[in-house]
Amino acid sequence: MKIDPQMTDVLLAARFLQGRIRRTPTERSELLSRLTGGEVFLKWENQQICGSFKIRGALNKMYSLTAEERGRGVVTASSGNHAQGVAMAARALSTRAVICVPGVCPETKQAAIRRLGGDKVELKVTGHFYDDAEDEAHRLQQEQGMTYISSHADHYVISGAGTLGLEMIMDEPELDMIIVPAGGGGLINGVAIAVKALNPDTRIWGVQSVASNPFVVSWPGGKVLEVAYQDSLADGLTGLIPQSLLDLAKKKVTGFVDVEEADIAKAIAFLHSNHHQVVEGSGAVGVSAVMTGRIPVKGLRVGVVISGGNIDHPRLLEILKEYTD
Repeated sequence: MKIDPQMTDVLLAARFLQGRIRRTPTERSELLSRLTGGEVFLKWENQQICGSFKIRGALNKMYSLTAEERGRGVVTASSGNHAQGVAMAARALSTRAVICVPGVCPETKQAAIRRLGGDKVELKVTGHFYDDAEDEAHRLQQEQGMTYISSHADHYVISGAGTLGLEMIMDEPELDMIIVPAGGGGLINGVAIAVKALNPDTRIWGVQSVASNPFVVSWPGGKVLEVAYQDSLADGLTGLIPQSLLDLAKKKVTGFVDVEEADIAKAIAFLHSNHHQVVEGSGAVGVSAVMTGRIPVKGLRVGVVISGGNIDHPRLLEILKEYTD
């Protein structure tokens, strides 16, 4: 399936989402700038409604459905953040939604899905990794004839995610580079579409964990390769990527790097201690890449997307205990 949203689609999404989501701040990090020798700006999407950028694409998609599609009910697979947006929209639209999440989905995300969706949402915890939940969602789609809502491989989802990039480049038009967490590829492609339309010279880099790095492994050859997944602090970034979004990324993205689990934990602790922000592992990978030098930023104006803040409290306390000086 060819997916190729344009800047016009991002602008249409921005118009629709105005007043429905928060315009989150893009702020300069004095400490990160000093540590790296660059000018580092952080996009605090952990402050977004539902604690993640995913609300942008989920709402944009759900409200695009026809009455007939809504009537059939919807089914989705999510590591937890996309599901919250779907749940919120399902309740508002009085649409039945079955949401499949993997066993690694944190309790804080599961509780939020139930709370936001109310009696319109059925939550199914399936298997261990994201791909297990996605397989179950596709099975239910076939079995019950529901409308499938992809968390990343969808025109409206990518266009909605692109509004984040639009906000960043409007706030800081002269960024040399933007660093984006990369899971299924919806966010990084959306950001690239918006940013490159307004500043073609801005480079877009994606970051994954070594525990799940299909973009990193597949990038050189341009064909999706399977990787062995491990449990990760960046639970929202795990899972197979579709060839369609790798192909789309090849048009506008500069490249991908991966970071170690311990360095993700250090970035979570750094952001909590120095910026007083609660950030989940998926949201911290960009800061990890900057702090470790995996992406050198010296002398550059760099934007880093902090994509979400939904981390279980006990896990956060463990990280702070181990990595806070």
